Amino acid sequence: MIDEILNKAKQGQKLSDEEFLELLRIDDDKNLEKLFETSAEIRNSQSKTIKLTSTVHITNKCQIQPRCKYCGFAEETSSKGYYNAFYKSDDEILKAALSITEAHIPRVSCSGGYGYKGKQAVNACRIVKENTNLEILVNVGGDLTSKSIEKLAELGVDTVCCNLETINEEVFKKTKPGDSLSQRIETCKLVCEAGIGLSSGLLLGLGESPEDRIRHLRFLGKFKTLEEIPIMGFNPYDDTPMADYPPFPLKEQLKIVAVTRIMYPDIRITMPTPTVGPENVEYSLKAGANNLATVIADNYPLEVKGVGAPEYGNYSEVVNVIEKLGLIPQTI
Repeated sequence: MIDEILNKAKQGQKLSDEEFLELLRIDDDKNLEKLFETSAEIRNSQSKTIKLTSTVHITNKCQIQPRCKYCGFAEETSSKGYYNAFYKSDDEILKAALSITEAHIPRVSCSGGYGYKGKQAVNACRIVKENTNLEILVNVGGDLTSKSIEKLAELGVDTVCCNLETINEEVFKKTKPGDSLSQRIETCKLVCEAGIGLSSGLLLGLGESPEDRIRHLRFLGKFKTLEEIPIMGFNPYDDTPMADYPPFPLKEQLKIVAVTRIMYPDIRITMPTPTVGPENVEYSLKAGANNLATVIADNYPLEVKGVGAPEYGNYSEVVNVIEKLGLIPQTI
């Protein structure tokens, strides 16, 4: 059965939801290896170049109330995260962007908390665009208005990320009681209408089912400028309401990467190094990912805490892993 499904995938045939679920049910190493080989082969047939994305965290002052139950990014949520509140100055944003350029990392994610209607994102985008040639991804979730999205388009932002995280409304409301799934979906629509590339992904292990995950992936296909799908596995942050909630197993996370690659052969699949674990970057590439995020070089001037987990990927180590696998790190 698994061989038949994978052969269909190699030939570019569309798989049914039940066939994708069958792939997610794989529990033996032999078939799992076949799955990953298939997804990596599909990725390599498109390109063997792996994009690298660094980050500038604009602010951890987030006005979502009540807070997302797993968040360790916002101020005073976790002793292992950014506990003290900050809002980066224009000079700090500029210095971080220049250091990313000097490290030859081609792309930066400008991300931050809610409560600014996109003003923080527009300002960071302007600074980066005026002073570097970096590709820019903006990630402030649903904290964008049609006006701020228009300004981002005018500035030439490359991609806007608004992760839905789960489309199981019950799970969303339980884990993100102060946030709005419908608002996030509307933000994705506005990004597409503005002609900006959309990044929107899944946070795995919040309580959703495998069926929910496949339904979520199918749902993303409705967005006309979708170009990137981040795959993130839940990791508990100390001191949060979900601190004792189990982390999402790496093997299951990699299955979703492989399934996403088969469903979307030419999409950019992003694995944030904090959520997969810097030591597991190799496995995410073997499963079909082609963008590694939160990659930080030694010359980076600001303190960094990973979103989803405090650790992050070191640039030199990440590049060594990519090259060891016979893949090509995209640099500038």
